[in-house]
Amino acid sequence: MFETISEKGETRAHDRYVVAAPVPGRLLRIELEEGTAVKQEEVVATIEPSPLGEREHQEALARIASAEAANRQAEARLTHARADFEMAKSDRERAEQLARSRVISKQTFEQVQNAEAAGAAELEAAKFGVLVAISEVKLARASLTGIETQGNSGKPAPVRSPVGGRVLRVLEKSERVVPAGLPLLLLGDPTKLEVVVDALSTDAVKIRPGAQAWLEGWGGNQPLRARVRLVEPSGFTKVSALGVEEKRVNVILDFVDPPGPLSDGYRVEARIVVWIGENILKVPAGAVFRRDKDWYVFVLEGGRARLRAVQTGHRNESEVEILGGIEDGTAVLTHPPRDVRDGRRVRPIAPPPQTTP
Repeated sequence: MFETISEKGETRAHDRYVVAAPVPGRLLRIELEEGTAVKQEEVVATIEPSPLGEREHQEALARIASAEAANRQAEARLTHARADFEMAKSDRERAEQLARSRVISKQTFEQVQNAEAAGAAELEAAKFGVLVAISEVKLARASLTGIETQGNSGKPAPVRSPVGGRVLRVLEKSERVVPAGLPLLLLGDPTKLEVVVDALSTDAVKIRPGAQAWLEGWGGNQPLRARVRLVEPSGFTKVSALGVEEKRVNVILDFVDPPGPLSDGYRVEARIVVWIGENILKVPAGAVFRRDKDWYVFVLEGGRARLRAVQTGHRNESEVEILGGIEDGTAVLTHPPRDVRDGRRVRPIAPPPQTTP
C-alpha cells in the first residue's frame, strides 16, 4: 500500500540562463524565435549604446574625486597610527626597564603592553584601509573609462550567448531603448527537464529526497516515473482559488522515465509517495465512514449488515489501512446508503458481466 501526496506542478529546464543587456542603449530587433538552437558565444542580440551625457560624465568624475579623497584620508590615518605605535613601543621599552627595577607596578606594565598591542592592531587596520582606498580609486577610474568607451565608440555592442542550447523565450522582441541589466532572452536545454511541485508545508515535511513519484495528467496514456531530488528549505505564501493564504514549499523532481514530448513549462499532476507498507490489511476508502470520533465499516454477515468499529492507519485516495476491528477476508459494504442500519438485510449486487466489444 502506498500513501501519496497529490499536487499540480510544471516542468522546467534544469539549467536556465537569462541573457541581459550589458549596457544601456537602443536594442535592435531580435530575430531569433522560441526553440531556435544557439551556440556558445553566438550573437543573440545587438545594442547600440547610448551616447555619454554630461551628467554621467560628471558623476563618474565625482566618484573618482571621492575615492581619491578617501585614499588621502586613509593614508593620513596610516601615518597617525604608525606614530602612535612607535610611541607605544617606546613607552613599553621604558616601562620594561622600570618594571625590572620595580619602580612601576606589574599592573601598570601590563597596561603599557596592552597599549602597544592595540597600537599594532590599529596600524595593521590602517594599512588595510589604504589598500581598500587604492582599490576604490582604480574601480572609479575604470568605471569612467568603460562609460566613455561605451558611449563614444559608436559601435554596436553584441550580446552573446553564455551557453549552447535553445531559446526558451524571447523576453524583448521589438526594437526599443533598454536600461543595462534588462533581461532579453531565456536560454536552456529543453531536453534536460525537472518538475517543480508546490506542496503545502504540512505535506512537505513528510516528503524525503529519493522518494518515488508518478507524473499523471500530462497528456499521455501512461504515468511517468520520477524521483524527489530536493525539498527546498524555504517556503512561500500562495493564495488559493478560494482566497485562502497557504504556506507552500517547492519540491523538485527528476524524471526516471524519458519525458517524451514534454518540454519547458508543461503542466503535470504529481503523486509523491510518503509511505510504503507491505502485508497491509486494507479496505476501499468508500467503505470507511466516521461517527463522532470513531471510524466504522459495515460488514456482511449472513445477508445482514453489521456495524463494526475499526482502527485506521494510513490512507490514500482509494484505500485505507486497517489496524484492528476486522480480519482479512471480511466482506465490507462500499459506499453504504444512508438508510443502512446495523442488522438490516442487504443483498450484494453482482458486477455486470464483461462484454467483448
